[in-house]
Amino acid sequence: MNDILPTLERWRSEGEEIALATVVRTVGSSPRRVGAKMAVTASEKMVGSVSGGCVEGAVSEEALEVLRTRKPKLLTFGVEDEKAWAVGLSCGGTIQVFVEPIDW
Repeated sequence: MNDILPTLERWRSEGEEIALATVVRTVGSSPRRVGAKMAVTASEKMVGSVSGGCVEGAVSEEALEVLRTRKPKLLTFGVEDEKAWAVGLSCGGTIQVFVEPIDW
C-alpha cells in the first residue's frame, strides 16, 4: 500500500473516484501475495499490481463497474477458469481479489 499511497493522495486531491483492488487469498502459485493492491480511477488511471500484469486488465474493467454501481466485488482467477487463461493467468494457482470503491 505504501508504494501506491502518494498516487492515491494525489488522485484524492484531484477529486478522482477510486476503486481499490486487494489480493485477499491465494492458492498454489501466484504472482503476488495477499495484501497486494491496485487502484483504478473512473478516468481509467491505474497504479499498483495484483497479479504482476496477467489479470490487471480484467480487474481494471471490474473496478470501473464497481465505481459505476458502488457495489464491491470479489473476483476469482485461476488456471481452471477459462477467463483466467484468456487474460494470461497461467502460473498454476488461484487468486481472489476484492474490489471496493474508496469513500474518503
